[in-house]
Amino acid sequence: GYTVVQELGKGGFATVYLATQDTTGEAYAIKQFTSENGRDIDEDKATNERAVLERLGDHEHVVRLCDIVDDPVGVQALVLEYMGGGELFHWLKEHRRFSEPRARLYTAEIGLGLGALHDLDIVYRDLKPENLLIDTEGHIRITDFGLSKDNVTGAGAEGGTKTFCGTPEYLAPEILENRGHGKAVDWWSFGTLLYEMMCGLPPFYDTNVQRMYNKILIAPLKFPSYISKDAKAVLMALLQRAVDQRLGSAKDFSEIAAHDFYASLDMDKVYKKQIKPEFVPQIKGADTAAHFDKEFTSEKACDSVVTSKLSDEQAEASNF
Repeated sequence: GYTVVQELGKGGFATVYLATQDTTGEAYAIKQFTSENGRDIDEDKATNERAVLERLGDHEHVVRLCDIVDDPVGVQALVLEYMGGGELFHWLKEHRRFSEPRARLYTAEIGLGLGALHDLDIVYRDLKPENLLIDTEGHIRITDFGLSKDNVTGAGAEGGTKTFCGTPEYLAPEILENRGHGKAVDWWSFGTLLYEMMCGLPPFYDTNVQRMYNKILIAPLKFPSYISKDAKAVLMALLQRAVDQRLGSAKDFSEIAAHDFYASLDMDKVYKKQIKPEFVPQIKGADTAAHFDKEFTSEKACDSVVTSKLSDEQAEASNF
């Protein structure tokens, strides 16, 4: 069995705990699916996440499913490998922005993880710093597959899906316009994430969600002066509103990996975690949760984010 040590975080439909395995004393993260009122349990989310993790098996840049246990309410809780370095969200807040080499290695590792999902025709749809975890060596893994959707075969609306979900800052224009979306939404979010890592804020960030949606749809992309030529080029290619012209929509991650920005990295070595990260988190003992953010317990996901949909004119234009 497992003994719960402390809560690591709470989202819209799950709570994650740090736990130790009774015989080995090893640390794990246990994800229990309950809603905020603790009563309604979203079994679909639990089943979905479990199915995605089982299909992926072992991937160096996706959090591994280690075991399944019945929680007190009789729903299966997932026992996941514990990432002692905590959330990328925590480090982005702490360090404000990352150097280009650091952002390059992180996104290469993430890109390989997303590519593996796409190879299984699964679109991830929830890329953001809160869903990326750092291990004790400083490598990164993707977690939280509650919004993932399978049987998505195309980059855009064809062979795609329609549910409006995700986190406002990271939503691709085609999701906002509700015209169907596919795997390429993950590459838009990937571009948003790379921009945020290097610049400190997502590219179209605005405290007013309405205005932010509008900027995602039409605002020009601006860069701080310190961004390199290759970084600008890859960001412009990823944050391309026309789905078929977006980097990654034709040949998925291999197309992104071939860009000049990633030229210095051997992706085979990246996958095997043979490239030493610039930053290694200081871990005080195996079971510390110091690098998990106290504030992210209030994070909401999917469906609940869309408090204000597009303004009336936009809504009519996109049949919301």
